[in-house]
Amino acid sequence: MSALLQSASTAPDLTGHNIVLAPMEGVIDAPMRRLLTGIGGYTRCVTEFIRVGDVLLPEKVFFRLCPELETGGHTEHGIPVYSQLLGSEPDALAKNAVRAAQLGSPGIDLNFGCPAKTVNKSMGGSILLRTPSVVADIVRAVRDAVPADIPVTAKIRLGYDNSDALGDIVQGIRDAGATELAIHARTKFDGYKPPAWWANVRPVVPNGDLTTYINGEIWTIEDSVAARQASGCTHIMLGRGALAAPDLALRIAAAAKGESVTPIAWLDVSHLVEAQFLRSDSQSPRHIGNRTKQWLAYLKRSYTEAPELFGRIRKMHSVQDIQKAFSEHRDWLATQE
Repeated sequence: MSALLQSASTAPDLTGHNIVLAPMEGVIDAPMRRLLTGIGGYTRCVTEFIRVGDVLLPEKVFFRLCPELETGGHTEHGIPVYSQLLGSEPDALAKNAVRAAQLGSPGIDLNFGCPAKTVNKSMGGSILLRTPSVVADIVRAVRDAVPADIPVTAKIRLGYDNSDALGDIVQGIRDAGATELAIHARTKFDGYKPPAWWANVRPVVPNGDLTTYINGEIWTIEDSVAARQASGCTHIMLGRGALAAPDLALRIAAAAKGESVTPIAWLDVSHLVEAQFLRSDSQSPRHIGNRTKQWLAYLKRSYTEAPELFGRIRKMHSVQDIQKAFSEHRDWLATQE
């Protein structure tokens, strides 16, 4: 399987067309970042959100959610990992951003996009889009607090219940000094329901802009082209699409250069899934297999064989049973040839 993984010595050269691996709470954690950046195509990752209240968090919190801080804030494949902060108190967010930078984070990302009810109820994530001035105040406080060479980026949605304030939100973020901005082309109330309204982003993206990323409903190379064309963005951010097709970023990056990459075969993907299960999803007796099942649910979108494996392990909760299911699944694959 090592042939699927790129060298750890250098990050890919994708000048002019960046692909960021999106933060996905409870799904894209450090082991998944390691795996996906090993396959290739990504220029940056963002951690799951670090929840900030009104206090300075202990260092252990940052290391737990971003263990890459132990290796200079990069995955072992050389891809930088920005620490994402979520909260509503500008001063507290600024202090925690400084701590993340001091610990070696190569960049700070601010979460204004999470639609989860529990997060919104505590004044975090997309609920802040109802008050563009607060969003700008947070960005400005963090930008002013961290060293000038540390990028400060933000992730938003089109708005809370509509996109009427998108222009004000975006302008405030830019005026506050954000380095880059990722826009998930749906409102909070849209959730993850198709479609993503890429064209709604176009009015806030100046011609020639190189600082805005489009996100949402990018599942294929064709989607990546359509999203960029409709939104006016040069760059993209991949979330669920990265889980549905682990080599999607690599293939999109190749296509942008006029090249092509053969998609990873399901047999190889099944080995990646099993290795990931053993690495990160087999340690806690209460949660054995949960993230593997979640990943397989996404993989069903791209691979017709995935439902068979998902069906085998769906009700299993032991390492031995799940490993046996992987082996039996591959025996089944051999009978389909």
